[in-house]
Amino acid sequence: MPTTTTKTKADELAASKEAVLSAFDKLLEAKEHFKLAAEAAGVDIKDEATEQLLKGRDKTEALGEQASGFIREKPLATLGIAFITGFVISQLFTRK
Repeated sequence: MPTTTTKTKADELAASKEAVLSAFDKLLEAKEHFKLAAEAAGVDIKDEATEQLLKGRDKTEALGEQASGFIREKPLATLGIAFITGFVISQLFTRK
């Protein structure tokens, strides 16, 4: 009778080992899928960030051109705005 118990335990051990190896293979496969998905998501985020950066650059250039135009058209108004802005900022940061 001890051989039957030994065979049963050996069979259970072999089945458990096979199940663990199968689970490990599936885990490695899932790891590879997650890695590919993360890489794809990173590329998507990078592309979106680049697109937003380019939009921001275009808007900044447009605002810069508008400001340059305003400065050329109304230099005294520009000087007055700069003076008032400087005065307000100095009043905010002056300790009393």
